[in-house]
Amino acid sequence: MVIIKEKISITRGDKVSSLESKLKSKELDLFFKSILELKNIDECYKFFEDVATINEVKSLAQRLHVAKLLKGKKTYSEIAEITGASTATISRVNRCLNYGSDGYNLVLERLNDENID
Repeated sequence: MVIIKEKISITRGDKVSSLESKLKSKELDLFFKSILELKNIDECYKFFEDVATINEVKSLAQRLHVAKLLKGKKTYSEIAEITGASTATISRVNRCLNYGSDGYNLVLERLNDENID
């Protein structure tokens, strides 16, 4: 797999940060396009059951749940109790919410707009 590094400038309100995309590749583009082709929850279950381990999928789901709870102003200890996530995971998700590329915020806002819990 070839990893292409490129500078990306992210603007958030009055904050501008620069980071290197270590993920960008043709393989990952294909993977993301594959996900975008899925039409419903059942297709997602089928695809992710084939492409990842149960623990990998649960880990990703847990991080999104942690992000939602952080946005809901839950404390680290409440989140750890609810999700079983470590404080290291909670801290990492919190850092992404505050200083990341806004992916969690984008998805959570869209889910909120659709009233999905």
